[in-house]
Amino acid sequence: MNYPVVIHKDRNSDYGVIVPDLPGCFTFGRTIDEALAMAKEAIELHIQGLVEEALTLPPPGKVERYRRDPQFESGTWAMVHIDARRLRRRAKRINITMQERLLDKVDRAAGEQGETRSGFLEKAVLAYMPHAANAAAHPSLGGKRVQPGRAIAQRR
Repeated sequence: MNYPVVIHKDRNSDYGVIVPDLPGCFTFGRTIDEALAMAKEAIELHIQGLVEEALTLPPPGKVERYRRDPQFESGTWAMVHIDARRLRRRAKRINITMQERLLDKVDRAAGEQGETRSGFLEKAVLAYMPHAANAAAHPSLGGKRVQPGRAIAQRR
């Protein structure tokens, strides 16, 4: 799925991103690339919330639908690809036992990378088991191995 997003930049501000198809879904970044990466994460989290609440997921619309809206006329449009198959795989809460010293290292490394504990552990598992990342590769990549994306995980 490709969601249209509109990027705004005012003088002395970060790049703001609005996702018109998902009311209330917005984010920002210091650069356009960072703003688009944050938009991808915001869309995924928004969709995850809709799924968890059993609410209807609005399909991505067309840029033409919003282009003439005065709220968006000064923005730059981009498309953000979301892998719907990955979002359908529900996260499952688990309980594990780990040495406290090792858990402290995990938390420290996760914090340094801007990750949650769950997100960091998910990436570590995918790095340790490369075939798991291959299974998630998009068919258009011809089966090439891809790096796992940012995890959608929240510390509870």
